[in-house]
Amino acid sequence: MYLQFQQILAERVRSWLRENCQLELSNIVIEQPPKIALGEFALPLAFDLAKRLRKPPRKVAEELVTGLGAIPGIKSFEIAGAGYINARLDRSEFVRQMLTAPGKSAPSRDKVLVEHTSINPNKAAHIGHLRNAILGDTFVRLLREAGHPVDVQNYIDNTGVQVADVVVGFEHLESKTYEQIAALTRQPRFDYYCWDLYARVSQWYEADPANKNVRLETLHKLEAGGNETARVAELISTAVLKRHLETMQRLSILYNFLPRESEILHLHFWELAFQQMKERGVLRYETEGKNAGCWVMKRSSATTNDEQTPEDDKVIVRSNGTVTYVGKDIAYHLWKFGLLGLDFGYRRFYRYPDGHDCWISAEHGEADHPHFGEASEIYNVIDSRQSDPQNNVIEALRALGYEQQAAHYTHFSYEMVALTPRCALELGYDVAEADRQRSYIEVSGRKGFGVKADDLLDALVASAQQEVDARQLERSAEERRRIATQIAIGALRYFMLKFTKNAVIAFDFKDALSFEGETGPYVQYAVVRASNIFRKAGISAEQSLESADRAWAEFLDLEDDIWELWLTAGKLALMVEQCIATTEPAYLAKYAFQLAQAFNNFYHRHHILTEENAGRKTLLLATAAVVRRQLIGALSILGIETPEVM
Repeated sequence: MYLQFQQILAERVRSWLRENCQLELSNIVIEQPPKIALGEFALPLAFDLAKRLRKPPRKVAEELVTGLGAIPGIKSFEIAGAGYINARLDRSEFVRQMLTAPGKSAPSRDKVLVEHTSINPNKAAHIGHLRNAILGDTFVRLLREAGHPVDVQNYIDNTGVQVADVVVGFEHLESKTYEQIAALTRQPRFDYYCWDLYARVSQWYEADPANKNVRLETLHKLEAGGNETARVAELISTAVLKRHLETMQRLSILYNFLPRESEILHLHFWELAFQQMKERGVLRYETEGKNAGCWVMKRSSATTNDEQTPEDDKVIVRSNGTVTYVGKDIAYHLWKFGLLGLDFGYRRFYRYPDGHDCWISAEHGEADHPHFGEASEIYNVIDSRQSDPQNNVIEALRALGYEQQAAHYTHFSYEMVALTPRCALELGYDVAEADRQRSYIEVSGRKGFGVKADDLLDALVASAQQEVDARQLERSAEERRRIATQIAIGALRYFMLKFTKNAVIAFDFKDALSFEGETGPYVQYAVVRASNIFRKAGISAEQSLESADRAWAEFLDLEDDIWELWLTAGKLALMVEQCIATTEPAYLAKYAFQLAQAFNNFYHRHHILTEENAGRKTLLLATAAVVRRQLIGALSILGIETPEVM
C-alpha cells in the first residue's frame, strides 16, 4: 500500500514537471524521513531542479507544492530547510485501503527465466547447494508476487568432469556392470553412495596423477554419446537428479524445466552457436603459442589495437576438439533468449504432489509440451567463483550483436556456506583443536567433508521435534512432526536468506532454531501469537478486518506507535520491488523480522483482549489482523509456512 501511494505521488510530480517545466524525469527520488514526525515521504527533488531551472531550491519546492494540488491519499505537504518537501499520508485513507487485502500487481507479459540450483548430478546435494536453491526459489517467488511470469530452470551438467569421475569410480575402482549399478540406483539415497565414491576417486587421482588419463577418456565418451560408458553416465546422473529433486521438494522448491548438457551437444546447439561465432568474428583460431589449435574469444580486457596477449583470450574450443564449459553455456544462453533457431525435445520427468510436472530435455520428446525459452530477462543464480565464466557469456552475446539481451542477463552472485566449529562437531565431524577456535570451517565435497542437505534437514527437524514434543504433548505425533518440519524448514530458509548475498555464511543449528533474535522461528511465532489473540477473542482475523472496515472512519487520529505499525505493514510491496531491483532477498527477510519485532512490542504495550472501549478494541484487533496477514504474506514469499502452534 505504501508503494501504491508512493507511485501516485511520483506520477503526479512527473506530470507537473512535464507540463510546466518541459522536463521528462523517469526516476523521481522519494525517500523515507528518519522520523514519523516529519511525514511519510521526503522529496529532495528541488535541489536537482534548482540547477536546471536556475532558481533557489526552496522557490522550486514552493512552486512544486502549489502546482501539485490535492493528491488522493496525501494529506499535506511541508517544505523543510532549504528545499526538502515532506509529504504526510492521510492515515485514515491508508488504513481504509489496508483493511481490504491489497491487490496483486498487474501481470507482466515479459517472461523472466531464473536458473538456479544446477547441482552436478554426481552425488548428494550439500549445504552450499541449499543456499543457491533457497536464494533462487525466493527470487522466483518475489518475481511472481510482482506479477512476472517466470520459468524456473535447473541446468544439469550430465556430461561434465564431476559425472565422469563417478563413472570412473564405478567402472574402474569397483568394476561394476550396468546392471549392478542399476540395482544400486533403486536403493534409498543412492546419491549418498556416490558421495563416498566421488571422494575415493579424488584420492585415487591424487595417489597417481596418471590415473587422470582415465577421466579424459571417460569425458570423451560422455560427450560423444552412443556408447556403454555414456549409458552408465545417463543411468547415474538420472538417478542422482531424482534424488536432488526429492531433497529440494522438502524445502518446497520446484522446477519447470531441466535442460541437460547432453542435449546441448547432441541436438547440435553448440555447432550452430559455433558457426555464428565464427561468421561474426567472435572466435579466432590460434596457430601458435600456448593456445595453438584452440578457438579463442577476444575479451574486452584486450587492448584496443590489434595487439593481444594470451591472457586476453578465453579458450572456447580446446586443441583436442572438446568444448569448454563457457562454449556450451554460450549456446545455451542463445537458446534461452530465443536466438539459436533450435529447440530441445521435451519429456515429463518428475511429478510433484500438487500435480505439477517438471520437464526434462530430450533428443526426441513429447509432441504436446509447455513452451520454454525465449525469455526477456534472465537471472542465473551461480556462486561468485563463476563470475568470470558468466562475464564471458555476456561478452559473447555483445560480440554477436545482441546488446539488448546482454543488458538483460544478470549473474545473481552469492558467497559460500561454511559451518561453525560447534555445528561441525554436532554433525559428528572430527574437528581439530586449532580449528575449534575459528569462526567457520570450509566444507569440501571432493574430500568428503561436508554436510549433505538431507542430513542437515533431518537434524534440524529432529532438533525442532524435541521442542515441539515438550510443548505440545496433547497433539498427535503426526501433528507434532508437521509442526517441527515447518519450524525446521522456516529456520533453515530464513537463516540462508537473512545474510546479504556477498556474505559468507557460517551455519549453526542453535542460531538458526532460536526463538529469539533474527530467526525464522521468531517471525513464525509472531504470527502464532497474533492467531492466539483471535482464538481467545472468539473471532477470526478476517472477521475483525470486516468489523474494522465498517468503522474505519473512527480511526482518524492513530497514535504514532500504532500508525507506524500500520505503515510498516503496508510496505510489503515496496520491499518486494526493492528485492527485485537489487537481487537481494535479504531485505525481505529483514523486513519480516522488523515487522514481527514491532508487532511484539505492540502486543506487550496494548492489552488487546481486555480493552474496555469497543471502538479502540476494534482498532487493536484490526491492527493485529493486518500485521498477521502481512507477516504470513512475507513468510510465504520467503518460502516459509506458519505453524498453527509453536
